[in-house]
Formats: sequence, C-alpha cells, structure tokens
Amino acid sequence: MSRIFHITGRADWAAAQAAGQYTAPSLRSEGFIHLSTVEQVIAVANSFYMGQVDLVLLSVDTGKITAPLKWEPPIGLPPPGGATDQQLFPHLYGPLNLPAVVAVINFPPGEHGRFELPEELR
Repeated sequence: MSRIFHITGRADWAAAQAAGQYTAPSLRSEGFIHLSTVEQVIAVANSFYMGQVDLVLLSVDTGKITAPLKWEPPIGLPPPGGATDQQLFPHLYGPLNLPAVVAVINFPPGEHGRFELPEELR
C-alpha cells in the first residue's frame, strides 16, 4: 500500500464524513486537493499550518483513490525546509473518496507551534 497525506481541520474531516466525501477549499480555487508524501508533510505543515491546533493528518491509500491523482511541481512557492521546485507533490483532481482514507492521525503542533512527524509514521 502506497500512502500519501493531507492536513485538514478536525471539523472539516467531520463534515466530510457527513457529506460522504472530502473536498478542500483548494479543489474549488485551484482544481485539486494538495497532498504530501510522508517526507514532505512536515515541511508543508510548518510552512502553511504553523501554530494551528485541532488538525488531523489523513493517511490516504493511493490504490483506493477514485479521482485522478497527478504528481506535479508545487504551485507557487515550495515550502521551505525540504521542498525544492524540482520535487513533485501529489495533487488529487476531484473529491477524496472516504474509503481511501485508511487512518486519521491527530496532528497537534509541538513546542513553539512547530510540527513533528507523528510517532506512528516514524
């Protein structure tokens, strides 16, 4: 099983469960949902979510995804501390079907609002 990850708020995940699928604001504004590999997720979290609380990390089985998944360069500036403009990120071009989410991991920030890889992913 190949896994990729998506950071979202706990309330947004609850809304997705009620709706039967997950859509992120970026799906409407950019046409896709941003995802990350396990190696990319901390740089993304510390670049775009630093200090935010009540987040979860969705662990997604790529073999169960029903929408098109493309590996592309980052849109805009890449997150500092690990990503380069040569690095490819997974982008999901449609809603995320809930059966593809194989784990929901609590994702609180640590000291000084920075994130670290959750124990179960190390």
